[in-house]
Amino acid sequence: MVGPVRYCEGFKPGLNFNPGAQERMSTAASEDEEKPHWFIDWVRPNFQKDQIAIYVLGCVLFSFGANFFIYSKLGTDPLDVFSLGLLKHVSFMTVGIAQGGFAALCLLIWSIWNRRLPLLSPFVTFFFCGTLIDLCMGEKYRHGPNVASFIPLSPWPLMIVGVILCAYGSSLIIMSGIGIRSMDLVAITMVRKWKVPFWAAKGVLEVLLLVSGWLLGGPLGWGTVFFLGFVGWLIQPLMWANGKILRLPNYGLTKTQPVAA
Repeated sequence: MVGPVRYCEGFKPGLNFNPGAQERMSTAASEDEEKPHWFIDWVRPNFQKDQIAIYVLGCVLFSFGANFFIYSKLGTDPLDVFSLGLLKHVSFMTVGIAQGGFAALCLLIWSIWNRRLPLLSPFVTFFFCGTLIDLCMGEKYRHGPNVASFIPLSPWPLMIVGVILCAYGSSLIIMSGIGIRSMDLVAITMVRKWKVPFWAAKGVLEVLLLVSGWLLGGPLGWGTVFFLGFVGWLIQPLMWANGKILRLPNYGLTKTQPVAA
């Protein structure tokens, strides 16, 4: 004897036909077919046009600020302090290898903490900003005077302008959600996991990096103090101003995360 016939959801003969359910099933199937493979989505993420614009502007401003900072010769940022200190203890080490290795370490921590594949875009930011700084310095790719030499400012005001540009550029890069610096990714994860303000998470990481570099013998200067004291702490207020005053979207930190102490 043949048992009862079972029909799929959304379709039964006669008056029980449900076109809405069939349409939903068809839509879900088409979405699965159109969804790109996870590897394609990882290598080539789908960014919005305004995201890309905010990201490129942030990289340009950060690179100009870093160049002003270097040209003032009043000190280096915490990452350079660490890199130069490491050079004194490892013979084959270079600044590029040291910074790339630190970026890879931060990405590994972020990947394990978030249980996700490591992002590739921070390395794009690393090379993009580095190339822009080289162009500004006029020693590679473009042979000529440093762009900062055309700015009629003495070293101290030039360094302060550099600090502001670095902070504002960093705020735009973070808000774009593209190519966020590896250490900033760890700081953002601290914000999401521990519910602490971004400036506190960023400041703690910068201090740890600076102290490590100083213990390794890295150089310190007034510029280092200014970078540590202002760049990391200014990023969050600048992100707030970008959102409230300029109405820029924040793809890096959501509104549900703490934005003030």
